[in-house]
Amino acid sequence: MNIQTENIKQLVQDKVIMVTGAGGSIGGELCRQLANYGARRLLLIEQCEIQIFAIEQELIELGHQNIIVSLVSDVLDFQRMESIFKRYKPDLVFHAAAHKHVPLMENQPAEAFKNNTRGTIEMAEMAVRNGVEKFLLVSTDKAINPTSVMGATKRLAEIFLQSLHAANDTPTGFMAV
Repeated sequence: MNIQTENIKQLVQDKVIMVTGAGGSIGGELCRQLANYGARRLLLIEQCEIQIFAIEQELIELGHQNIIVSLVSDVLDFQRMESIFKRYKPDLVFHAAAHKHVPLMENQPAEAFKNNTRGTIEMAEMAVRNGVEKFLLVSTDKAINPTSVMGATKRLAEIFLQSLHAANDTPTGFMAV
């Protein structure tokens, strides 16, 4: 596999980067990788204080204490998230916050929709309002042909981002991976 490290460095270097779900397995790995590419500031967004503390301590041990800002917040707390956008002015958003456990979400579809679909829509709209350059949704292979509530909620989020991207009336670039 050929990873385009120079392209990643150009994207990230000297930028303010927000990672939602920073304490999760995917969000945490994004933080570890992004911290090594010269970000000016790395905003760790996580609703679970234990998880954000763990990734914060790991990044400090790796020597990144000068760039990280740990922010305990739920992406569904729209007022709090808007204030974070206004205060820190992120250039890039890596949106990894989501409910990802299929059996749990099958029994709680409203929670899956609220967090995975509505949370993504609101975060994307905040990104546009606040002049974010790029918004990247970390989705799932389960969204391709969804057979579960969780997959369907992630697919809806992807479709919304595709519509924003297709509208082409915003300077914010949208991607889903």
